[in-house]
Amino acid sequence: MRVLAVVGNRPQFVKSGPLSVALRDAGIAETVVHTGQHWAPEMSAVFFDELGLPEPRYRLDLRTADAGAMEPAIRAVVEREEPDYVLVYGDTNSTLAGARAAGARPVAHVEAGLRSFDLTMPEERNRIEVDRIAELLLCPDEGSAAQLAAEGVRGRREVVGDVMADAIRVFLPIARSRAPEQAAGDYAVLTLHREANTEPTRLRRLLGAVADTQRAFVFPVHPRTLRVIREHAIALPPNVRAIEPLGYLEMLALLAGSARVVTDSGGLQKEAYWLRVPCVTLRPSTEWVDTVRVGANTLVDPSAPDGLPAVLAAASFPDDAPTLYGDGYASQRIAALLAS
Repeated sequence: MRVLAVVGNRPQFVKSGPLSVALRDAGIAETVVHTGQHWAPEMSAVFFDELGLPEPRYRLDLRTADAGAMEPAIRAVVEREEPDYVLVYGDTNSTLAGARAAGARPVAHVEAGLRSFDLTMPEERNRIEVDRIAELLLCPDEGSAAQLAAEGVRGRREVVGDVMADAIRVFLPIARSRAPEQAAGDYAVLTLHREANTEPTRLRRLLGAVADTQRAFVFPVHPRTLRVIREHAIALPPNVRAIEPLGYLEMLALLAGSARVVTDSGGLQKEAYWLRVPCVTLRPSTEWVDTVRVGANTLVDPSAPDGLPAVLAAASFPDDAPTLYGDGYASQRIAALLAS
């Protein structure tokens, strides 16, 4: 059994770690293709180094988020390697390009069936298309499997849990010994990177709302966000401490030590939940709807963020929060399914 895994951005590098180990333990040969969607060292190479991930056999170094530009290069690798499965993660343009490039080769989609029901988000459109292509749909929970059934998606649905929970289980003990100096005292974590939220006018409004909270924030600044801040001379509020992007282990430690997280990331919403940290999400919708349903995550419309201070002040983590998105052993289930 041979699997070709397509990765391209920071969350996918992290997700691939526990699954690579499980594939190897199951006797499955894995070839990794790094598309180059994230190419800055602090967002890419550092993860292979610090997590001990297998070096990608193919580094396409495309330095683009354009799925159309990635597809031919990935297709050439698929034709050369002739894998039994093309494995794709999540909802990025690398995910979409990998699924399209598979051609006649079956696709396995990790995180299948998630929906935010917001078609203005490119990630939502990517999820829908990839799920329609995939032969093996690896769902994080029963709700995502039910959504695929409701849509009449033809692939085989399997509920396996979330591989990010595996990463938390494996890496959190290591991360606690790697806590950055900023992970001290009473602070909240801020992350902003989505294209809509880094539009200059909106970014100014979001930072203004963050200033109004009067809470100390640590802000690892994504390269896209930093570029906008510099090009448009956007001043950071005095209660926001900007730092360079962190490696996964340091970021996990920073999040674990925080009192709150304010983010537009999908992955941080889940990580905050597993770490029992209250989350405020600067998006009008989320694919991780159960975190909102149980009261651990609150959505704030980023086009009208004036309510952020009140929401943040009221945010708390529910004492009776249930286990969501698996038990931390999704990778072993995925490997067993692929092997069979």
